[in-house]
Amino acid sequence: MANIEFTLNGQPRTVDVPEEMPLLWVLRDIVGLTGTKFGCGMGLCGACTVHVDGAGARSCQTAAVNVAGRDVTTIEGLSDAGDHPVQQAWIALDVPQCGYCQSGQIMTAAVLVRNNADPSDADIDRAMRGNICRCGTYQAIREAVHRAAELSGSGGGPAPGSAA
Repeated sequence: MANIEFTLNGQPRTVDVPEEMPLLWVLRDIVGLTGTKFGCGMGLCGACTVHVDGAGARSCQTAAVNVAGRDVTTIEGLSDAGDHPVQQAWIALDVPQCGYCQSGQIMTAAVLVRNNADPSDADIDRAMRGNICRCGTYQAIREAVHRAAELSGSGGGPAPGSAA
């Protein structure tokens, strides 16, 4: 067991867990934040995507010890009010069907929009490629990313990727 100190959604956090415990289980089972989903457990589907120091990371493949001293943002911390431009776009365009993959999709899209203010379809496809949606809402996701980029440029909410 190790005391691992990190910043979670803008707040200092210490957890006493095995160093090799995946961050996903720290978030869900230890901290109680269940917005980050278990999908494949191999880092291939993207359902467990969170931000570590602002970059997308698969929490099922990130050992707890690897976030020591770092900033972690989950879907719960993307925006206090749920009004991040990506979240606004997802709601406006009614993107989810079953919704299971959506937190990972949103977290990946937030990184894209923060790094690319005007992504092309190819940019979106490339960035989102590692996120699987079993319902096949890829066209709606692409449209929502475009909308989020527009909202981000117009001051439509907090800065993409900002922690709550």
